Amino acid sequence: MISLSPNGLNRYQDKAPPKQLLVGTIAGITVLERDERQKLGDPWRKTGDLLKGSHISSILSEPERGGLFAGVHGGKLQASKDGGQNWEARTKGLSQEHVYTIASQRRNGDLLLFAGTEPAHLFQSKNYGDAWEEIPTLRSVPDTDKWTFPAPPHLGHVKNIVFDPRDSKRMYAGIEQGGLFKSENGGQSWRELAGYYKPTDEVYKDVHRVVLRPSNPDVLYITGGEGLYCSSDQGETWEHLTTRASRIGYPDQLMVSPYDDKTMFMAGSAQSPNAWRQTHVANAAIARSRDGGKNWEILERGLPKPMRGNIEAMTMAIWADGFALFIANTDGEVYSSDDEGENWSKIASGLAPISKVGHYRFLQ
Repeated sequence: MISLSPNGLNRYQDKAPPKQLLVGTIAGITVLERDERQKLGDPWRKTGDLLKGSHISSILSEPERGGLFAGVHGGKLQASKDGGQNWEARTKGLSQEHVYTIASQRRNGDLLLFAGTEPAHLFQSKNYGDAWEEIPTLRSVPDTDKWTFPAPPHLGHVKNIVFDPRDSKRMYAGIEQGGLFKSENGGQSWRELAGYYKPTDEVYKDVHRVVLRPSNPDVLYITGGEGLYCSSDQGETWEHLTTRASRIGYPDQLMVSPYDDKTMFMAGSAQSPNAWRQTHVANAAIARSRDGGKNWEILERGLPKPMRGNIEAMTMAIWADGFALFIANTDGEVYSSDDEGENWSKIASGLAPISKVGHYRFLQ
């Protein structure tokens, strides 16, 4: 079982290719399945709907104990112990209504869960989601009153939580829109990594995704409203690799290959959502870099031209001798590729939009 959602776990590893895909939509979780005789690119069957009527922001199919967690827009956190057949709210200690992103991390032998919310607060659970406690220090950094988001209710959110594989206490939190923050002590204190933007009267601190290079986690990448940035020193200094003038001017999703982490995949739209309101076309694309993000090629074989909806979710499934990419958009379409993005196949359509908050409304 793997999941495909705007802000949930998006990298899964197992012994064999996946047979079940959970897709987080604005109307719940759609269950897609295939049997072992099918090829990866063949259409998957829709076999069920979970949490009907819930706008899903994030899904965590937790790989160690097998629990399933869903962050719901306006509905806090839902959890299932049986693969989604039965659900219960896990809200004790969660003071915010919208769980935007979910992550898990093993630290000192303990399996911890983390929940980032809108408004932007950070919570952790030491008992697999039965109870939560806030990590209040994230709200102790300067200028939290300036954290915002363009769409109503104009509240910034924790969009991404990432951990250094060498040191479980070193963690990063990306705030949309508020900045990139780093903790060296498991969240006891935080520091803003501000070198990726040029200070002006109207600072645009937009962070969509934080990715660490597996072979050298000192190398960080972030995507945001101004493009793609790279740091080779844990976020102290930055290089601006792509801009709003690039083919993907508004990138969100970013992943690295399990075989060569200089090979990267980035997805997003040509322009920011403000432009979608006028054209009702995101003109989304997915691109691949072979040199760590300096140069990019657009991967379009098998994808619509243009892609009207925006790509709002991307997941990678890795097994012994291969991997596949899955993407989903605001038009309710799901595509997959098992050849590093060279060719894409539509494996599902007609689903409810897969959408970060209200992005899908700009494209209707």
